[in-house]
Amino acid sequence: MKQSQKKVTMSDVFKNPRYRGKHIILAAGKIFTAKTGEGASKILETIRKKYPKEIPEIAYLPKAHSLILWM
Repeated sequence: MKQSQKKVTMSDVFKNPRYRGKHIILAAGKIFTAKTGEGASKILETIRKKYPKEIPEIAYLPKAHSLILWM
């Protein structure tokens, strides 16, 4: 008997400190991470080819003590 997997949401990722300081892409119930924007764009291209009907969620999680300024 298969157990149903819990769908991973972006709020679950935001709560987890292991993803801080990384680019996060969430697609098809999977979490993909990259350290740089270039790495994230390569992962995004791969995801679009592998899962063409999925709409990925993309975010950057700053490190815990980062200062973000808005203008």
